[in-house]
Amino acid sequence: MRAAGILLPLFALRGARDWGVGEMGDLGPFCGWLARAGHRVLQLLPVVEMSLGERSPYAALSAFAIDPIYLTLAAVEDFAAAGGEGALSAADRATLARVRATPGIDYDAVRGLKRRALERAFARFRDVEWAAGSARAARLRRFEAAEAEWLADYALFRAAQEESGGRAWWDWEPALRDREPAALDAARTRLAERRLFHAYVQWLAAEQWDAARRAGAATGVRLKGDLPFMVSANSADVWPRQGEFRRDVTVGAPPDAFNAEGQDWGLPAYRWDVMEASGLRWLRARAARASVLFDAFRLDHVVGYYRMYVLTAGRDGRFMPEAEDAQRALGERLLGVVLQAAGGAEVIGEDLGVVPPFVRRSLTALGVPGYRVLRWEEEGGVFRDPTDWPALSVATSGTHDTSALAVWWEEELDAAGRAALARVPAFAALGDAAARFEPGVHEALLDGLYAAGSRLVVIPFADACGDRERINVPATIADTNWAYRMPWTVEALGGEAGVALRDRLRRLAQRHGR
Repeated sequence: MRAAGILLPLFALRGARDWGVGEMGDLGPFCGWLARAGHRVLQLLPVVEMSLGERSPYAALSAFAIDPIYLTLAAVEDFAAAGGEGALSAADRATLARVRATPGIDYDAVRGLKRRALERAFARFRDVEWAAGSARAARLRRFEAAEAEWLADYALFRAAQEESGGRAWWDWEPALRDREPAALDAARTRLAERRLFHAYVQWLAAEQWDAARRAGAATGVRLKGDLPFMVSANSADVWPRQGEFRRDVTVGAPPDAFNAEGQDWGLPAYRWDVMEASGLRWLRARAARASVLFDAFRLDHVVGYYRMYVLTAGRDGRFMPEAEDAQRALGERLLGVVLQAAGGAEVIGEDLGVVPPFVRRSLTALGVPGYRVLRWEEEGGVFRDPTDWPALSVATSGTHDTSALAVWWEEELDAAGRAALARVPAFAALGDAAARFEPGVHEALLDGLYAAGSRLVVIPFADACGDRERINVPATIADTNWAYRMPWTVEALGGEAGVALRDRLRRLAQRHGR
């Protein structure tokens, strides 16, 4: 079945009363608008908890925990019972007003503000609900039992991390660092309340996520997630599984269209051979967790499952494994595990960058769709007609790492490139289009993409509305990265501009049988 969707990171959602970042409570209303626009998929970026001090959702502190930054505090019963926003300190109320007015996202300020609010909510829950063994306390206990495989280590990791003043686990006292049983038992006792706090926060996040997903499903919109390829070395996953990761090398990407010198992501490498001893239990659990959270999910850097590009200090990068036959066997083994554990959730592979042809053939054989990004579907000055793109693919104008469609057309595509694109039948409406990104150019580009043979087309929200904003510039560190916010609140999407965009998107979807 052909379908259309929009790419919008959760942090980019904007609500009239959010706390300076997109929140789970605004997912339902946005899905309602999306459904009225004739679009049935909302593609998100990773929602797992980011590492301390990080802005990138691909630097995960946990492969399983939902980032508390996305909680809607107004929907937390204990926060309301403890006085809500009115009970915040004067300094916190001033901070809240400031982050609400900030065009981008002040991650540190928002995290601190929400943490203090959650501590207030937890104190009320502990004293009123937990102490009395209430029905809500029983629900938290059931959540802890159901999610124990990841939650127990996560809560202990976060509690110990805070006790240490935020130091990396390898700098903790040796017995706890090395997970000696007596040290673990002592830490569990000593940090019982902190562990409960982190379990409580994840319980709140799980309940809000479930509510958001149900709200989306009620409109007919599917949530599509994104699984980061790696986790941070200083994470709740590496500490309990130290033997399953290599910290003497880091994972990155070879030279490609984004970076002529390649990239070093500073993340640890998997030891797949060691993980095999447990039947790849951690990988299975990740995929199973994704199937609980999402209707479909994208495997970030899917080529990494076939071959990791690893770097050692002072040496050039190399692929592991090195031989193509070994790479194919490894990738198909790992993806087979993911597909099995994903159950009914659709799995999509992010096959961009330097990807050898055998990987794409393998993905096709496995039934895993890859991506077709308009600007890269060109060879020798000739663009491939989107109507010829395979059904087993996702058509798009760009990704979270590319410039906006408007910027690409005006600043990155030269006159010869624009003329070449206009010669493609799907883009014939471009004609002798000017270099300016005018409404007619915008409509013709989107129309050609929606005509693609791909079963699914997903357009970044900025490209759908013709903005020039971008989400991230790869291999750079800047306050503008990961700070994109949609130009309207979800409430304002019912206004003139939101209705006009909704109707234009619905016409595109209907015209092309999506």
